Amino acid sequence: MARMAGTAALAEQLLEVAVVSTTSVAGGDICTTTRLRLTDGRSAVIKTRPQAPAGFFTTEAEGLRRLRTAGGAPVPEVLAADDECIILAWIEPTKPSVDLAESLGRNLAATHSSGVGGFGADHDGWIGLAPLPNRPSPTWEEFYAGRRVMPYVKAAADRGSLSLEQAAVIEKAMKRLPSLTADPEPPALLHGDLWSGNLVWSSDGVHLVDPAVHGGHRETDLAMLSLFGAPHLQRILDAYHEAAPLQDGWMDRVPLHQLHPLLVHAVMFGGAYGARAAAAAQSLLDGRA
Repeated sequence: MARMAGTAALAEQLLEVAVVSTTSVAGGDICTTTRLRLTDGRSAVIKTRPQAPAGFFTTEAEGLRRLRTAGGAPVPEVLAADDECIILAWIEPTKPSVDLAESLGRNLAATHSSGVGGFGADHDGWIGLAPLPNRPSPTWEEFYAGRRVMPYVKAAADRGSLSLEQAAVIEKAMKRLPSLTADPEPPALLHGDLWSGNLVWSSDGVHLVDPAVHGGHRETDLAMLSLFGAPHLQRILDAYHEAAPLQDGWMDRVPLHQLHPLLVHAVMFGGAYGARAAAAAQSLLDGRA
């Protein structure tokens, strides 16, 4: 009760509107999520985390606003954000459907093609609680190897989640990266952490939340979505491909784009994720042998 009262007081201070009631929202192991009912009739959701890193929530807010202005996949309105929390407009969830999956595929293609300055972002961020280096690079290959894969190879090895032999396999794949990729494409505006837990299925579309926004390769978002599965996943991918055809062989490159999220999980959770990342790298090397 004391936590709920503190959350309500924080929201009232930022929104300058009284909170009528609070309800815990299930899901997520990084932040505490609470639904707010406000005296002006609106509902909102507030995410909090004690001693969050400086800029943690404001970076998330910036990413959501960037995605929202892209005019593609719908994104909740950011109502407020500071070092302690982020408050978003409440999105009423509904049951996933084929029609909504198709709209997500088309809308995601529009988000990706909306335009972004280059590969990377203006400042670093987070994926979950893991630091996310975003310093721009002139090519996607340089960005992906230098900002997405190799930093997490080192971090996972330091934590004992990746053996020296496994790290060597991934490093070898990165050295061959130009031969493993498709023809060059313009940088796409990516969500950056697009797994099913960051999709809110609603009657007016599938909303994107909890992003790690940057300029990257559009196949990366699709590979992340495929890593842990999603409702009507094949229809999402088909609708995307119909709206914005992907280059030949993109399915063969899914393991390449899954290296980063697998390594992030190896850093954060350990377990078998390091071995899975090494196996994905080996499959790429074997396919090009």
